[in-house]
Amino acid sequence: MPTILIANRGEIAVRIIRACAQYGHTSVAVYADQDADALHTQLADEAYSLPGTTAADTYLNIEAIISAAKKSGADAVHPGYGFLSENADFAAAVEDAGLIWIGPTADTITALGDKVTARQLAQKVGAPLAPGIDRPLADANEVEDFAGEHGLPIIIKAAHGGGGRGMKIVRDLAEVAGAFDSATREAAEAFGRSECFVEKFLERPRHVEVQIVGDGRGRVVAVGDRDCSAQRRNQKLIEEAPAPGLSDDQRARLHRSAEAICAEVTYRGAGTVEFLLAADGTMTFLEVNTRLQVEHPVTEATSGVDLVAEQFRIAFGQGLSLEATPEPVGHAIELRINAEDPGRGFLPTPGRIDILDVPGGPGVRWDAGVRAGDTVQPAFDSLFAKLIVHGPDRASAIARTVSAAKELRVEGPATVLPCSLAILTDEAFTGLGSTGVEGIHTQWIEAELLPRFEAQGRPAPLTETQLERMSIEIDGKLSTIGLPAQLLSALGSVSGQSGAGNSSAGDSGTGSVGGSSPAAGAVTAPVPGSLVDYLVEDGAEVAEGDDVAVLSAMKMETRVPASASGTVKHVAAVGDTVAVGEVIARIE
Repeated sequence: MPTILIANRGEIAVRIIRACAQYGHTSVAVYADQDADALHTQLADEAYSLPGTTAADTYLNIEAIISAAKKSGADAVHPGYGFLSENADFAAAVEDAGLIWIGPTADTITALGDKVTARQLAQKVGAPLAPGIDRPLADANEVEDFAGEHGLPIIIKAAHGGGGRGMKIVRDLAEVAGAFDSATREAAEAFGRSECFVEKFLERPRHVEVQIVGDGRGRVVAVGDRDCSAQRRNQKLIEEAPAPGLSDDQRARLHRSAEAICAEVTYRGAGTVEFLLAADGTMTFLEVNTRLQVEHPVTEATSGVDLVAEQFRIAFGQGLSLEATPEPVGHAIELRINAEDPGRGFLPTPGRIDILDVPGGPGVRWDAGVRAGDTVQPAFDSLFAKLIVHGPDRASAIARTVSAAKELRVEGPATVLPCSLAILTDEAFTGLGSTGVEGIHTQWIEAELLPRFEAQGRPAPLTETQLERMSIEIDGKLSTIGLPAQLLSALGSVSGQSGAGNSSAGDSGTGSVGGSSPAAGAVTAPVPGSLVDYLVEDGAEVAEGDDVAVLSAMKMETRVPASASGTVKHVAAVGDTVAVGEVIARIE
């Protein structure tokens, strides 16, 4: 049976590893330094190091992953989601290395991963579309011209990638330039491509999507649909299947449009076609995600189709296991368990998970990449687990999900669970699709829920993980081993390198974590991350609460406000990695 390298980490790597075990395939994990003891490395049949602690050095390092695949003798590569899963260059590199790519072809990823090209395909097959500029934008002036012609609100979107990154909604012309700069910067950091386009934004829309599978020979089947309207920062928190409240005609049009768009590129593997649905029934094509989605388990629960197994079948030439869209059975809901604090505007809160008690009961499924004692790493995504619950109908699925969420206990990092419970018990969610109830929309959480939450406790700051590598001879053969730098320092094994990899500007005592409070006027980092931009010039005047800087942490941008009124003095440099509480600027 084939050996499959999983070019990913966390819960999706665990999900694929378990599928490999079920279907008789050998699984190979890869890991960054801080993931050396992670669950996915422990469960895989083999695990290979990707030396480094950043995404760029490890899970985004095409050369390192291909090298690991060759060393392991892998026959195929599964990219999971995120990281390189929608990178056409990676798909091509895998196949050029003589390996099987478990996903769409590089040409398909290029065509559909470019949202501008995807819009053109959607238009060709007659899928519903909102007005937009179907090419990359040259500058913010084009956005202003478009808004002048079509009116506000509009949305600036990254032409490549997904996951809600590089998307900015604009409701005021004065915000266009800042939104354009932020979208292009976030797109470049997340996907390595800064191109963006613009389209008319539907107010208070629902997010509805269609799961498809294609055999790579022209046949594409819609497996089912989902509603993913419960979002913050344009990223999903709760998903459900099937999408409630759709008419038969709406559902049929969504399914057939999704199949037609993907058939145009002879789609191979699993993918998702996303749409927006306005309150007045207006629908518009959004994008195609050429990979497995985070929310795929709710479709598995209601369709009876194992989507990872389907990916295996297609990649290894066995074709699709289904002839037509299956009739959904019951209803399923998924809660993403993210290390974020709703009471602080969903600020990422990486840290050690001290206690993790997992719920059970009828219809309950737990997909996780961590155990108690593991750490939610600041260098990667805040998602560390998913709770999926199935019931005979939507009402029972909601009730079971509420019970399971209350039973789930996570201590250490703050989580989004309080927000999830508030959503599940709100009439706007429970009545979604019912007559007389408006229901939630993609901006509903920020607009309606945020004021309800109190800040949670912050976990203790993390010590940076770094492995020191050295050559050692074993039975006459030279090998490389990696040991924690802290261990070597404690043992005195590495002379002159005590504390290697653990220094930061925060060690000077200017931060508020692990030391005295910062001096008055200090602007400190609320999360560990990298400083990507200053929003005001050094020496500029600001008022208390004005946004001063932008940090990138756990794949999201976080704005840092001025702590007082006065003159800004930059302390950290753009590009610096900063710790929680580290001073990045001062207000004098």
